[in-house]
Amino acid sequence: METARLTSFPREQATTRVCMVSSFATELLEMRSKEPSLHVLLIPGKPGIVAVYKDFVEALYENLGGQASITAIGHISHSQKCINTAYVADNCTIYDRMLHMDGSFHCRNKSTIRSSLLSKGVSSCVSLIGSLQASVRRGIVRRLLGPSWSVTAVDAACNHLLRYHTMRNVLFMAMTEFEKLTEQPDWTFIRARQNEIALLFGVDDHWGPLSHLEEVSKRVPGVVLTVETEGHTHSYCCTEAGSFWVADYVANSIKSQNLSRNN
Repeated sequence: METARLTSFPREQATTRVCMVSSFATELLEMRSKEPSLHVLLIPGKPGIVAVYKDFVEALYENLGGQASITAIGHISHSQKCINTAYVADNCTIYDRMLHMDGSFHCRNKSTIRSSLLSKGVSSCVSLIGSLQASVRRGIVRRLLGPSWSVTAVDAACNHLLRYHTMRNVLFMAMTEFEKLTEQPDWTFIRARQNEIALLFGVDDHWGPLSHLEEVSKRVPGVVLTVETEGHTHSYCCTEAGSFWVADYVANSIKSQNLSRNN
């Protein structure tokens, strides 16, 4: 069972709001500093539900001493009934290049994702769970996902993920992600921005294997590369321990970058 990290004062709480982006309602998770020295923009990977990152955002704000405003932006039109596949595909590419923190839900079965019938079946089952009473729904989600998931992650799954069209969009984005994984990165862009990029790899991570780290280190030696060895996975945002660890890493990376700029 996880234990919350103790602090000497109550942690500032992130707030959510909905704003219109390209005529679509888009959820934002924000923390506003009274005197910000910088603004951190978080663009999550699939499923693009910012509520999952609440613990991470609050811990990052705390680690930066409240001197940075933070905005996490959800994926546009995630629960719209009409899936604009071309729009989603284009924006997935943009998100991956800007910041790809893969979310908590890994879809490993390509055949399920590619089959429209199976995709509809999976989405229907998910929406059926979402239609149950809150206590029953929460119990099922907790049992399926395991006791290691934080209260924040379980709440986000219950309130945002268990919808038919949201799951259809998640499965579609997973399909396009599998296709993008086989493509070569934009090395020209990475070289041009190498002093502004830090990449975090896991020891046992099929989404970003250590072979990728070796390739990046050879092609662009100026990029900061780190290997996480404490057992936190790509779904770090679903546990308090993972959220705190990555928040520490990001905060230290930002501080180091600011220090090097000032020297």
